[in-house]
Amino acid sequence: MNTNDGAPASPDDRDAVTPGGGDGHRVPARRRQGRMVAVSSALALALVAGSAFGIAAATGTGSSAAAHTASAPDVRTALARGPYGYGGGSGHGGSASDSSGATALASATAAQEVGVVDITSQLTYAQAESAGTGIVLSSDGEILTNNHVVEGATSISVTVVATGAVYTAAVVGTDATDDVAVLQLNGASGLATAALDTSGDTVVGEAVTGVGNAGGTGGTPSASPGTVTALDQTITTQAEQTAASETLSGLIETDADIQAGDSGGPLFDASDRVIGIDTAAQEGGSTVAGYAIPIEDALAIAARIEAGQASSTVTIGYPAFLGVEVASDLAGATGTGAAITGVVDGGPAAAAGLSAGDTITALGGTAVSSAEDLTSALAAHRPGQTVTVTWTDGDGVSHTADLTLTEGPVA
Repeated sequence: MNTNDGAPASPDDRDAVTPGGGDGHRVPARRRQGRMVAVSSALALALVAGSAFGIAAATGTGSSAAAHTASAPDVRTALARGPYGYGGGSGHGGSASDSSGATALASATAAQEVGVVDITSQLTYAQAESAGTGIVLSSDGEILTNNHVVEGATSISVTVVATGAVYTAAVVGTDATDDVAVLQLNGASGLATAALDTSGDTVVGEAVTGVGNAGGTGGTPSASPGTVTALDQTITTQAEQTAASETLSGLIETDADIQAGDSGGPLFDASDRVIGIDTAAQEGGSTVAGYAIPIEDALAIAARIEAGQASSTVTIGYPAFLGVEVASDLAGATGTGAAITGVVDGGPAAAAGLSAGDTITALGGTAVSSAEDLTSALAAHRPGQTVTVTWTDGDGVSHTADLTLTEGPVA
């Protein structure tokens, strides 16, 4: 849970940084003065407590029964986070509301619970947690979900909805560009798997139901019926705490009331077969719009992850972790290194003797002149590797030490 007693920061106060497992596949959205990050090979992770979950505009492309206008509705990832979650969601779609004003959705049927899991991610360095949904792909506990459900996670707990069984989970791999992640439950066996429809023959107008952990409360999943309103859509979501803003394409658009916590959950067709993964929803505007990744697209990415095929978009396993907070490259950087504003207690950098006020000038034999250089240099390494770090202290004295990188938060 977030332990910050103050108000959550504005989204403009955090960075959308370059993850990448060495491939740099996301361009930074902006840099802000005095950003606080824990540099890793796949993520410069914001350590400050939560963002205020603002919204970014969606751009509509592709075949649509209801075209987007120039003033496209705002879109958010459908993810609940700690005390800053979205609660009842948008309140559209004909759902009843209780006395608190929160949207009350119908419960999923028994058939719709099969192969559905609740996912809770602890975001230790953001002092928060997130809640989302996932789909069981194999009887031994392979789980498909959105990358942003687990992005920034230091530990992950998964509950099988139909049985209540709880497991810890490890990340097999992630694709931050396409917002897909594969998890593996520890010690799982005999799980019922989700029924999938990979035909790709979804059409505008067909009936669908979005199912998931709406509100992040766990237990019986909610169900939101609707129809497919458009295909092959492109949207841009707002950055949310450790989850960066992302542009996704090829999506199914529906008027089902997809809500916070539904991320990673199934979008069912009329035969209760999964045709998509609930991923995002508009907030505001006069109409409801939820978005899902077609299941055949998500499974193609999952197959590459399962095969261990790292690429410019796919990161296998966990990133290496150095454990420093660095100043933004736009915060008066001199071009002589990455300025450290703090270190993570118990992390590799702290163990090697680095401290706030130091400036890293080289890592693993690669010269470092900026925070971006440090991220890129670290991207070439994996957890467990020993690297040589060179830095200059506040008095201008140069130091060199070997340190062993650890596993960082999920990319």
